[in-house]
Amino acid sequence: GSTEIARLGGDEFTVVLSDVADIADIEGVARRILDALSEPIALQSHNPVVTPSIGIAIFPQDGQDPDTLVRNADTAMYVAKAEGRACYRFYDEDMNARAVEQLKMEEELRDAMCNNELELRYQPQIDVRTGEVVSMEALVRWKHPVRGMVSPLEFIPVAESTGQIIELGEWVMTEVARHCLYWDSLGLKAFRICINISPLQFNQSNLPKWVSDFLGQSGLPPERLELELTESAIMTDAETNIAKLRELKAIGLDLAVDDFGTGYSSLSYLKRFPIDTLKIDQSFIADLDSPDGAAIVDAVLALAKTLNLRVIAEGIENERQLSYLVENDCDLLQGFYFSRPIYPEDVPAMLRQNFSKQLQEAGNVVQRIA
Repeated sequence: GSTEIARLGGDEFTVVLSDVADIADIEGVARRILDALSEPIALQSHNPVVTPSIGIAIFPQDGQDPDTLVRNADTAMYVAKAEGRACYRFYDEDMNARAVEQLKMEEELRDAMCNNELELRYQPQIDVRTGEVVSMEALVRWKHPVRGMVSPLEFIPVAESTGQIIELGEWVMTEVARHCLYWDSLGLKAFRICINISPLQFNQSNLPKWVSDFLGQSGLPPERLELELTESAIMTDAETNIAKLRELKAIGLDLAVDDFGTGYSSLSYLKRFPIDTLKIDQSFIADLDSPDGAAIVDAVLALAKTLNLRVIAEGIENERQLSYLVENDCDLLQGFYFSRPIYPEDVPAMLRQNFSKQLQEAGNVVQRIA
C-alpha cells in the first residue's frame, strides 16, 4: 500500500499507511521507524540519541474520520511516552479515560501552584556514627481541595511530561531558601537540604547559571544544598553532563545520584562524575532479605568506599534493615523507621533528637545474630 508522511508540528509527525494487510505489517513499520530514529546522531562533540514514541490508531475501529484517528493516535503516543519512550502503542478506549484524567491533573496542578496547595515536607537523614540528624530531603506534597493528599507518584510524572516540573523545581528551591532563613533566625545549627532535580530540569542548559543566580539573590550558602539527580538523567549524554556537573560543583553544591543501581551507569563514568553521594534506592532496601537485594546493596556500599563517596540508604522501615546497614557501615540513614517527612515547623525539634540509642540497639541485634 501507499505511505504518506506529514509533519504535524514541533517534533510530531504523522504516517498514514493504506492497504495494510494485518497488524504485523503495521508493527513492522513502527519497528523500522524506531530503529531508524534510535541510531545515535554523530555531531562534533557528542552523539545524542533520539527516543521516539509512536501511537497507532486503525481505521475504522479507532475512528471514522481523520481528526478522530489523529487524536486517538496522539493519545496512544502519550501512553508510549509515559511508558518509557522508544516504543509504540496501539490505541484502545481505556486510554481515553487515562488521557482525560491526565489532562485534568495537568490543569489542577497549574491551579495548585497558583493557589498554594503545594507544601514541602522534610525527611531527616541520620549520621550512622553519631545518631545526629545532619541533613533532610525536601519532598513536595499536594493538598488538593477535593482529592485530599495527592501522591507525588501521581503528579510528578504529569509535571515531567508537561514541562511544569521546571516551574515546580524553581518553587521548591524558593521554599527551601525561605525555610532555611526561618530556621537560621531561630539559631539552629546549619544542616544540608537535599533537593530532587528532575531529568527535564537537569537537561536545561542554563541550570548552573539559574542555580548560581538564585543562590546570589536568596543569600542561601551553596554548601547548604545537595542536588539529587537520577542516574538515567546524567547518563543520557555523559560527556556533556560531566561538564554540567562540574559547573554545579564549582558553585559549591554537593551532588548526589539517586536511584543508583536501577540504571545502567558504568563504573568508568561514575569515577569521572564529580559527585559526593550515592543514594541506595528504597526498592533495594525493601528487598534486603533476598540474596539479590543484599548483593546490590553490598555492591553499592563497596563501590562508594572505593570511590570515596558518601552513601545514603532511603526507605528504612524496620530494625532488620537498619541492623544490616549499620553493620555494613552505610553513612546516612533515612526512612519511616526514624521519621516520616515532617512540617518545616517541626524541624527544630527533630534536630534536637539523637538516634544513637536506636543505632546502638541495631548494632546489638547484629551481634546477637552473629
